[in-house]
Amino acid sequence: MESIRELFRICNGPSSSHTVGPKKAAEQFLARHGDADRFRVTLYGSLAATGKGHLTDTAILSVLEPAAPTEIVWKPEIVLPFHPNGMRFESFSGDRVTEDWTIYSVGGGALANETTRQAKPADIYPLTTIEDILRWCQQEGKAFWEYVEDYEDDGLWEYLATVWETMCDTIERGLNHEGVLPGGLKVRRKASTYMVKAKSYNESLSSRARLYAYALATSEENASGGVVVTAPTCGSSGVVPAVLYHIYTARNVQPVRILHALATAGLFGNIAKTNASISGAEVGCQGEVGVACAMAAAAACQLFGGTPSQIEYAAEMALEHFLGLTCDPVCGLVQIPCIERNAVAAARALDANLYATMSDGNHMVNYDKVVKVMNETGLDMPSLYRETAEGGLAKNYGRRKL
Repeated sequence: MESIRELFRICNGPSSSHTVGPKKAAEQFLARHGDADRFRVTLYGSLAATGKGHLTDTAILSVLEPAAPTEIVWKPEIVLPFHPNGMRFESFSGDRVTEDWTIYSVGGGALANETTRQAKPADIYPLTTIEDILRWCQQEGKAFWEYVEDYEDDGLWEYLATVWETMCDTIERGLNHEGVLPGGLKVRRKASTYMVKAKSYNESLSSRARLYAYALATSEENASGGVVVTAPTCGSSGVVPAVLYHIYTARNVQPVRILHALATAGLFGNIAKTNASISGAEVGCQGEVGVACAMAAAAACQLFGGTPSQIEYAAEMALEHFLGLTCDPVCGLVQIPCIERNAVAAARALDANLYATMSDGNHMVNYDKVVKVMNETGLDMPSLYRETAEGGLAKNYGRRKL
């Protein structure tokens, strides 16, 4: 299982799989072929189906076009067997192909193909299920974040401090931005309005309105191409920051405890990434917003004094009730239903935390089993519900005439 640094990536939105991954692939390819006469990039499956809305072509061209003329070919009807987000990069010297490279954007900005899977780097963590890690916690008398600390390098806390600072900056920036998001749907930013309205409600409603505002702030920044932290993806980047920022500002929590909560959140996200998927194109939005909700619930439960068993319960419950969630972005944009979905998931994460901390931590289905079911459900899901914008809301959306 890789470092949680690979899960928490600081990048520009709107999509870790459709913009961050393809841009990274283009950068790697250009580094090998800076003297090419021209490039051709063929996009397959989900990348081609929703790539224009996600700015996939823009991300690739921003890297390759300054070096040489670049052609983008769209093949949404062809899904390569390794992963739905396939890309084929070709470099040319005259009419001769100097390299033909197929790579896949597998979620969270990560890249892989058949070769990299075979040459997988050494695992950082010896245990890769929450069941085993929970048993370790009970035997050692330690917390989930201490398991992370034991196996990450010495720069972990400095890196997570940068992640937290970026999350806060994104929320504060989003709260002060107004206007219409780019893309053509004419979706107005709502974060600042929700924050203003929060001040006129009673304490309970005000608390929930602020939580919504924080999630909207990050998700709206992501939709506009702003800087966010994948948690675990760009499309689900509003959930974890909203929950942590809400607790941090309302409860006067010390920053070091927030970093510990981030490490715990990263561990639960990493388990889902390793044993299933965090790619909407592979398993639907259950792998993005569902996993983000589980991460946020685990972090919140830790901050509110939950035991390791209660923390695991909170994460399990959060993910369980997102099983089957489709990824059906209208017009291929990370706006409808993605932005509101982040706000709802942030609220559900706090609900899962409350429910779990009121229990003794004992429950029937563990987190690992839900992750396994999420993967099976995603693979059984028709492709039109997995980030292709061919079904669900994406197909049936019709702008209401006023």
